Amino acid sequence: MQTSIDNTKKYNIWIWILSVAIPVVVAVLFSVRIPGVERLGFLPPIYATINGITAILLVTAVYQIRKGNRKAHERLMKTAIICSVLFLAMYVTYHMTSDSTPYGGEGMVRYVYYFILLTHILLSVIVIPFVLITYVRAISGQFYKHRKIARITYPLWLYVAVTGVIVYLMISPYY
Repeated sequence: MQTSIDNTKKYNIWIWILSVAIPVVVAVLFSVRIPGVERLGFLPPIYATINGITAILLVTAVYQIRKGNRKAHERLMKTAIICSVLFLAMYVTYHMTSDSTPYGGEGMVRYVYYFILLTHILLSVIVIPFVLITYVRAISGQFYKHRKIARITYPLWLYVAVTGVIVYLMISPYY
């Protein structure tokens, strides 16, 4: 029992380190340019597609667990995490080779775009510890606690994945 508590404490330390380090590193890397590398303009549709795939994986994973298929749920969730990591790597790489694209829409759609963008960015930072805690509770067999926090993590993560696609679709005409 003590080993399980020690492991949970160790995981919790890493969860908080990663939850702070990831957004800080992303913010810092936005100001870094990779010397000699041209703009990687092919990446945005790829990472937007990965966001869409993540959303599909999340919905499918919830469907599978409700059917009682724990193994499929586990595989789908691990794949969703991998997709999110791939998204983040491509997103940062793109922004290390390109300036941010200004949104060119006007009127009410401009306010809608910025609302979606700001909530997407804010929740993408907030969801990091939720995903990590939810994952750790699952792999450590704390399924009651896992289900409890997954009810919060799922809609947050799904919102971030779906709005990532929406933001891409809204900004893509201005690339």
